[in-house]
Amino acid sequence: MALVSLWQDRHLRTLVEQQPVEGHADVVVVGAGITGLTTGLLLARAGKSVTVLEAEYVGHGTTGRSTAKVSLLQGTQLSQVAKRHSTDLVRDYVDANTEAQAWVARFCDDHGVDVQRRPAYTYAHSKHGRTSVQRELALAQQAGLGAVWLDELDLPYPTAGGVRLDDQLQLDPIELLEALAQQARDHGADIVEGARVVKVRSDDWVTVETEAGTVTADRLVVATNMPILDRGAFFARAHPARSYGMAFRTATQAVDGMYLSADAPSRSLRDAPASDGHLLLVGGAGHTTGRGAPESTRLDELRQWTHEHFPGATETHAWSAQDYVPIHALPYAGPLVPGHDEILVAGGYSKWGMTNGVAAALALSGQILGGHQEWARVMRTWSRHELRGVLDGLRINGEVGFEMTRSWVRPLRPASGTPEEGSGRVRFDHVGAPTAESTQGGRTTQVSGVCTHLGGIVRFNDAERSWDCPLHGSRFGSDGEVLEGPAVCGLRKR
Repeated sequence: MALVSLWQDRHLRTLVEQQPVEGHADVVVVGAGITGLTTGLLLARAGKSVTVLEAEYVGHGTTGRSTAKVSLLQGTQLSQVAKRHSTDLVRDYVDANTEAQAWVARFCDDHGVDVQRRPAYTYAHSKHGRTSVQRELALAQQAGLGAVWLDELDLPYPTAGGVRLDDQLQLDPIELLEALAQQARDHGADIVEGARVVKVRSDDWVTVETEAGTVTADRLVVATNMPILDRGAFFARAHPARSYGMAFRTATQAVDGMYLSADAPSRSLRDAPASDGHLLLVGGAGHTTGRGAPESTRLDELRQWTHEHFPGATETHAWSAQDYVPIHALPYAGPLVPGHDEILVAGGYSKWGMTNGVAAALALSGQILGGHQEWARVMRTWSRHELRGVLDGLRINGEVGFEMTRSWVRPLRPASGTPEEGSGRVRFDHVGAPTAESTQGGRTTQVSGVCTHLGGIVRFNDAERSWDCPLHGSRFGSDGEVLEGPAVCGLRKR
């Protein structure tokens, strides 16, 4: 089944009649999430001809499944950056996010997008977590943020203290995306939905082939979180992180701000306006895509935790989202390969895309239009500061190699009959690649079990009835269609 976020349910969309993809644009943008639409709008405002290509529809991807916290207090993210980089780069990271947050606030105010201002909290469950949070407080204050320490927090369970930063933003991310899309169209941009990109060539100009036709451009911006182009090997420089969100109806407003724990169990909390009561959003239970315990148990974990601490809360929605965490802890926005700025990429937001995604758009549009932001150096795609993540890169890619080997061995175990309703398995049933088969709605479907990206063996996701690759996070529907990249081709039907 498809898990639908609160925001996607509020803004139900289906693809309308397919538009042809053709012609030439100054800039083609791939991906209609927060980065792609902000980039498209900024360039269209500057007079560039822009075509935005979206594989599904606006709001279908990670942005439409986020918790939509537009916050400068980001758990222990500053600590992750400071472990690897200088104080100057930590400040650049904060400056980038500060400018992005201010841009979002102005845009929402100018275009009627509802925004709630709330304090943001990073808190600890334990003594060890308290040390981590205090370190984050020191870094935040050093970078100029007005964060303060609290020994007690207004939560219905014990904590070991936390950091508070006032006047942060939360919103409905699809409401924001729809406003961005409308403004981009009003400034002349074309936004084509249902146009999955399958191939890119670059010579005199960039040629972009989609399932709905071909378009050429002087510049291409790939804003798909993980680039769908393997040149540059970004897939080896980040790991896919899947997390879960749930919405619960409560009798009164359950929390007074946006909360995120620094230690286990990882929990994200915020409220959301509702016409008929109050909603509590609970997130967490994250893991590397395609690995670990069954996905259904992650949602069960959140349910049980919420019912324990917020008795009487009634579940309304459950969903999941995927982001990528780069080995050097910094987002990126710049050339796909060194010395060639005709193809630009952006991503690696470590679950903070509502600010980092906008900062990436500001940096990319600045590169294309000849502008300059001093803080943009923190997002350079090819820079010496990436070397600070080499050890993490070796570890992550060692895990990928282990998963590659293990996933090819697992189907050797014998299996008979057909999978039970709502389940799936991978098995060798003939010479060659293994078969992935699942049963849904009384119908058993068989597809190739080999991911079309780099040949990993997919694993069945029992919460979303999908096939997930444990190597780099590509995901496929039960009939093999691509749900998330970096793969661009579906699993072959059997």
